[in-house]
Amino acid sequence: MPPSSDFAVNVDRRFSLAEFVSATEQKDRGHGLFELETPRMLEVNLNGKINTKMGSMVAYNGAIRFTREGILDQGLGNLLKKAVSGEGMSLTYAEGQGQLYLADMGKKISVLNLQNEGLVVNGNDVLAFEQTLQHKITMMRRVTGMMSGGLFNVAFQGSGMLAITTHYEPVTIRVEPGRPVVTDPNATVAWSSSLSPSLRTDVSLRTFVGRGSGESIQMQFEGSGFVVIQPYEEVYYGQA
Repeated sequence: MPPSSDFAVNVDRRFSLAEFVSATEQKDRGHGLFELETPRMLEVNLNGKINTKMGSMVAYNGAIRFTREGILDQGLGNLLKKAVSGEGMSLTYAEGQGQLYLADMGKKISVLNLQNEGLVVNGNDVLAFEQTLQHKITMMRRVTGMMSGGLFNVAFQGSGMLAITTHYEPVTIRVEPGRPVVTDPNATVAWSSSLSPSLRTDVSLRTFVGRGSGESIQMQFEGSGFVVIQPYEEVYYGQA
């Protein structure tokens, strides 16, 4: 049987050099500005300016320049939130013409086309977005000793393309009135802007050893909307 031309399904992964190049080379699929080259690499067919996560560029061709988002670009309020959080969201402006390739620690990429809609995303899970989308940092009430991964998020509003990342396959849970959904902050990726999550403490879990202390702080979503989770706890420790 001749070797497969699809790199992903060639379990044996033995190629001649010509077969390897053919199976893995960049392919133009005509998907527009944001094109998934693989499930874990985004190609941006740039002709203008977009926002990208700091450090996500893995390659590019053409005439593209990169500028870090200014400290006051999002206003004084967001500057103060960054100072309090110690993290905020580090963004780069990519501007010019060419093909830009983005990835983030091998995480799976989902491209969303917002149409005058709102979505709140964990800041660490934002990969790239169009300038047509408004964005601002949102900060939930700090809980002493809590891991910071689920506290500082980015609220998007408007119309445009947004690429987010998840560890493995995301799962979306519907939230309905009278049926709240509770999640682990470090496994929570995004939620509809119609929801206003609150933080709650489960005292019964504090007595657990090992990872139990992480689950003692939870996010509770009530109302009508949805929440996106991942099968992985992305833990980032912040100052209490």
